[in-house]
Amino acid sequence: MQQHFSLGFSEKMVSMFLKVVLLSYTDMFSRFKDENGHLKACLQHQTKGMLSLYEASYLEKEGELVRSQAMDFTTKHLKKLMQQGSLEPPLRGQVAYALELPLHWRMHRLHTRWFIEAYQRDATVNPLLLELAKLDFNMVQGIYKRELSEVLRWWTDVGLAKRLPFFRDRLVENYIWTVGWAFEPQFWSYREIQTKANCFITMIDDVYDVYEYMKMCFLAVFNTANEAAYRIMKEKNLEIIPYLKRAEYTLLLLQWGDLCKAYLVEAKWCQKDHVPKLSDYLDNAWMSISGHVSLTHAICMSEDLTQEDLESFRSYPEITRPSCMLLRLYNDLATSAAELQRGDVAKALQCCMHEGDVSESAAREHVGDLIRANWRAINGNHPWNCFTTVASNIPRVSQFMYGNGDGYGIPGGETKNQVTALLIEPIMF
Repeated sequence: MQQHFSLGFSEKMVSMFLKVVLLSYTDMFSRFKDENGHLKACLQHQTKGMLSLYEASYLEKEGELVRSQAMDFTTKHLKKLMQQGSLEPPLRGQVAYALELPLHWRMHRLHTRWFIEAYQRDATVNPLLLELAKLDFNMVQGIYKRELSEVLRWWTDVGLAKRLPFFRDRLVENYIWTVGWAFEPQFWSYREIQTKANCFITMIDDVYDVYEYMKMCFLAVFNTANEAAYRIMKEKNLEIIPYLKRAEYTLLLLQWGDLCKAYLVEAKWCQKDHVPKLSDYLDNAWMSISGHVSLTHAICMSEDLTQEDLESFRSYPEITRPSCMLLRLYNDLATSAAELQRGDVAKALQCCMHEGDVSESAAREHVGDLIRANWRAINGNHPWNCFTTVASNIPRVSQFMYGNGDGYGIPGGETKNQVTALLIEPIMF
């Protein structure tokens, strides 16, 4: 999350430094071009350098043609090297791992485990550094276990899982989201509060049109929101309740007003069997996916949070929409078929197919383009703080959850293995 410097660096100074670095990166990429403006052919013979260039290209922003060219160039040649079988371990494994998913799109803590296990097979391994990395991972994993035990006790006491047995009870998965959004030990409070919110989001999504069940859910939401607000008021001496509401829904805390408005739009579409235009669907769906609730909590994470920060949070910051949009698009790619069978509203794929009269493969390609475009927006010039860090991590965990199918709605397989590696199994010495 947000870094804290002990040398007196202000946020403005850090921001200026980052801008200088980014300008240097742009100049660096230009050096890979030949006199015709194309990437130099000699790059294809330098595998490690090409792999680094490939990873760096995924930091592209809107209008950065050089990075886009670098991405296409390096992807093509790295795939060619893999097909030829000319790479030796461990480089071959590193290239395969990168082509599967670039580092910039990966969930950080899972990548940490992969890297430690890959590093110990490296011929140049530093044993002391390796031992320190393993100790760190296992100690933080122990913190996660204790946190999960606490929220499990809370969830059992709430008792809604027994009273509403038909909804998706996904406590572990709800906790995993928060580990991906803010993995550092000092953010234990955020993970606890956000896990509780995630449980309620799933529940309300599943029982939205059943009034009696909704009353039970909202009572639990109200109590939990006030508990979170009291904790922040006690720790930071700040009153946050007004900023966890929307004015027209004064009884719905934690941005539930905006969320439930979006749910209502989808419910109307579903009732009328209406397939909206893709743009209309996405204008509503980036909100109905609920990422803004998580980001509202993130605004309260900063250790130097002030009343002025809360006053400024009258509208969603610019990075909110692309972050939530990526969560929606990754979700739709993995879950749309199963949700349609349950009678849910048409998702991005179906809206695209219906509007353009195109095949599913063409629709998936278009959604892939939207994913890349929204990542470019994520990579834009945003303030460096807790909020933007969580906003950047939301799509990373989304890709983890939905990259190999619906790892949230139907947990199992590879998702289960990775959750076990993250929360249960320590790294052996």
